[in-house]
Amino acid sequence: MLAFLGFGLWVTWTLVSGLLHLESVSVAARGGGPRLEEVVLEDHDAAWKVAVVDLEGIISSDFVDPMGYDLVDIIRAQLKRAGEDHRVRAVILRINSPGGEVIASDELYRAIRRFQEEHDKPVVAVMENVAASGGYYVAVGSRWIVANEMTLTGSIGVILSTWNYRGLMDKVGIRPYTYKSGRFKDMLSGARDPSEIPPEEREMLQALIDEVFGRFKEVVAEGRNAAAEANDPEGRRLVESWEDYADGRVFSGAEAYRLGFVDELGNFETARERALALAGIKDANVVRYQRRLTFADLFPLFGRARVESVRVDLGVELPKLRTGHLYFLPPALVP
Repeated sequence: MLAFLGFGLWVTWTLVSGLLHLESVSVAARGGGPRLEEVVLEDHDAAWKVAVVDLEGIISSDFVDPMGYDLVDIIRAQLKRAGEDHRVRAVILRINSPGGEVIASDELYRAIRRFQEEHDKPVVAVMENVAASGGYYVAVGSRWIVANEMTLTGSIGVILSTWNYRGLMDKVGIRPYTYKSGRFKDMLSGARDPSEIPPEEREMLQALIDEVFGRFKEVVAEGRNAAAEANDPEGRRLVESWEDYADGRVFSGAEAYRLGFVDELGNFETARERALALAGIKDANVVRYQRRLTFADLFPLFGRARVESVRVDLGVELPKLRTGHLYFLPPALVP
């Protein structure tokens, strides 16, 4: 009886403490980034570590957990943790992503470049099933890129997609009335008849696409040239005609190696051996960082009094894409 009473008092005190300190804990957590805990993937009884950072799925700025962190926040926090740990000598960036949002991809590319400059620790990207478009954009920030021969990569390009549903509206007898402050204020609106879209609008949108595409090519040249200089003479250099292949096409890891888009063919073990070599160490434990949920993280879920959505599990995770947004993605994934 005393044991049950003591347990009950402990639970009550935990709940009260959580409620009293919830606001301060949440604010502190948001300001300092997501809480992470280290998990050992391979224990080689070594003095040094190689940290694995996973980039999985669509690259997006959408929140991915109840505390309001997005994919960029979480990967930045993992890089920060790896940079502050003196035992971590290198990072393996494991990519399995078809790409995603333009801004999110660029933020991750910059974070990887900055991490290497500030901490002098190499990042080795290893491509798994797919590392295309935005996935490749992020990879070129690394010191070394490893790809499987059958990895799907490339798709260097930009896409912006929207729907035009005016024909359907006409069929059901719905006619839109738009009041706007300027000629182009309803740009990308799907309610207009295609004949109402001025050619200047198409030119402006194409100019926007071309500008972002130019930045993509700059990043590829910048990242691959920097890697080639740092890895000389072992690293691969882009072939002179590489821009001819930057037309949105997807190619295999073997073709990417031939063209100089990746440095080596192999798998995760290949990337691990390369990370050790670049870090100048003989062996290391392989670790990764994962989100650590605490009692306070559960409270935002308790405040939901109504069902906002119903999810039907079809056995596949569909990408959450929005029309009218710029993406680094293969066209098959854009609605």
